[in-house]
Amino acid sequence: MLRLIVRFIVSALVLLALSFILPGFAVVGFGGALLAAVVIAILGYIVEAVMGDKISPQSRGIVGFIVSAIVIYAAQFFVPAMTVSILGAALAAIVIGIVDAFVPTELR
Repeated sequence: MLRLIVRFIVSALVLLALSFILPGFAVVGFGGALLAAVVIAILGYIVEAVMGDKISPQSRGIVGFIVSAIVIYAAQFFVPAMTVSILGAALAAIVIGIVDAFVPTELR
């Protein structure tokens, strides 16, 4: 349980950092970023459950990148404190993919 909480806190901090760096990606406050991290995780889980492991946002490659960008873009419709453009979602998916390569957040 503690690992799950740490994962969401780290994800929220990454989302906050991205909102300062990337154009077209904005999250207001730590609470909004934490809610966005939870929503992105839930949407990613739903996509993985429906489509299978090959299309999950955690998979490496262009399909995983596209799915990750779509999940990030769709999250803004569930999180009032988050606004994302298509370009912002694509850039966020790239940066999150790079961060995840060095600091994996997937629970094992």
